[in-house]
Amino acid sequence: MKPETCHLQVDNLRKEFGGLMAVFDVSFDVQPGEIMAVIGPNGAGKTTIFNLISGVLTPTSGRIRFEDRLINGLKPHVISRLGMARTFQNVRLFGHMTALENVMVGRHLKTRYNLISAALRLPNVRREEKTSRERAMEQLTRVGLAAKADENALSLPFGQQRLLEIARALATEPRLILLDEPGSGLNLPEKEGLDRLIRAIRDSGVTVLLVEHDIQFVMGIADRIVVLNYGQKIAAGAPAVIQNDERVIAAYLGKE
Repeated sequence: MKPETCHLQVDNLRKEFGGLMAVFDVSFDVQPGEIMAVIGPNGAGKTTIFNLISGVLTPTSGRIRFEDRLINGLKPHVISRLGMARTFQNVRLFGHMTALENVMVGRHLKTRYNLISAALRLPNVRREEKTSRERAMEQLTRVGLAAKADENALSLPFGQQRLLEIARALATEPRLILLDEPGSGLNLPEKEGLDRLIRAIRDSGVTVLLVEHDIQFVMGIADRIVVLNYGQKIAAGAPAVIQNDERVIAAYLGKE
């Protein structure tokens, strides 16, 4: 499927946890080939939105459509097979595996052999494993970690762990990637590298939706921004519009 068919539509999304309304009637769309950002103060509902879109949580009400398909209630692995990948706010890597092996896990959705074939080490399994290894190395090279392929994932510096998680997500060959706080914990040079990487991902035909706390970073990279506060959308538009919106300023400064 061509990248330009990629489209995410969120309509009146709502999520309740007991008596707490974490997300309240939020709507937005992500257009093909753009970098879209969701921002807001702590507790605004940003990661909850990501969890709803990626299938980690089920909406209380509302609709989520990906490439014109309703994905409400689908399991995360099913949504991933449809062409969506994500990273997490807290890095989730397999600590007992190398960097290369972590990325190869992302290739699992692309393999076609079954458990019996794998146990018998049939020729098709060996061929697919060779292909998976090659594709995984391509993604490590893409994020600048080719030299770290054989190192234990958790022995890498935190910034490189962030990049490794992005490489693993890219290994699923997504048309839409969700990046949850990709710049968290990174220093300035690392963020500059992240900026270049995200732009390169977009330029390769993958649409990007990201959640990020660093306003300066978002303003410099996003085509459009959605702002949440207490689970509600309070503003949406281009960076130049958002940074001068009085509602956004009030939300971040805690003033009316």
